[in-house]
Amino acid sequence: MIPLVYHPAYDLNLGTHVFPAQKYRLIRERLADSPVHTPEPATDAQVQLVHTPAWTTALRDGTLTPRQLQTLEIPWSPAMAHGFRLAAGGTLLAARLALTHGAAYNIGGGFHHAFPNHGEGFCALHDVAIAIRTLQAEGLIPRVMVIDTDVHHGNGTAAIFATDPSVFTLSIHQQNNYPAVKPPSDLDLPLADGVGDEEYLATLQPAVERALASFPPDILFYVAGADPYYDDQLGGLDLSLAGLLARDEAVFAAAMRRRIPVVVTLAGGYARRVEDTVTIHTNTARSAYKTLSSYA
Repeated sequence: MIPLVYHPAYDLNLGTHVFPAQKYRLIRERLADSPVHTPEPATDAQVQLVHTPAWTTALRDGTLTPRQLQTLEIPWSPAMAHGFRLAAGGTLLAARLALTHGAAYNIGGGFHHAFPNHGEGFCALHDVAIAIRTLQAEGLIPRVMVIDTDVHHGNGTAAIFATDPSVFTLSIHQQNNYPAVKPPSDLDLPLADGVGDEEYLATLQPAVERALASFPPDILFYVAGADPYYDDQLGGLDLSLAGLLARDEAVFAAAMRRRIPVVVTLAGGYARRVEDTVTIHTNTARSAYKTLSSYA
């Protein structure tokens, strides 16, 4: 198996909330035969390479305004704040591991709706951006690509890197879905409601190939949302388990043929049966390992 990164505190203990934070623990249990690396929480200095001091402090201390909490859509607690710090540290650790091993998988992260000065849509800290900015500051990854296959547009990612030519952002998403305002990515692939496996893959695969050919990155961050699934409560696409697996295989194969390290983060997944979400995310980890092995 590729290196896995996980911490038990990823589970934010949100109870009956639509965001199933228990999925992280369940994924780890499904992958129990694989060794895991334990992250440290991202430091203030690392977080503030992306986020404002005011937002960093408010999230840490629990001084969010009612408006900020409404936009974030999850309740604040010390465990929640710590969990997001750990997820950011986990994505950073996974990136370091990917540079050595060719791929790594953070059983968490992908919080692509977070902006520098606020959180949105269950996303308080933008772990992918924090990892990118940290490794760029260390001179390790001059050029980066983010491929986001969550059903929801990666608005925070697009906004953070809008004027940065060193980071290429690609988002394939359901157009008629959250968020209402979608800042442009470098490449957006908006899909109509109800798109299924065949059209989805026919849209994604050539776009990924073209993007990697025109912008060869030093590392690829793959935001592998499970919510394009046909039975997702917050999605409106129609992908099957097989279609989602083919999606993963297409992204991994395109990167690994070019010897581009891949960092996997999970983003959303809200299937009516949490077991289905766990299966989708677990399949992503196994697909990464299978594809990496075939190109080793």
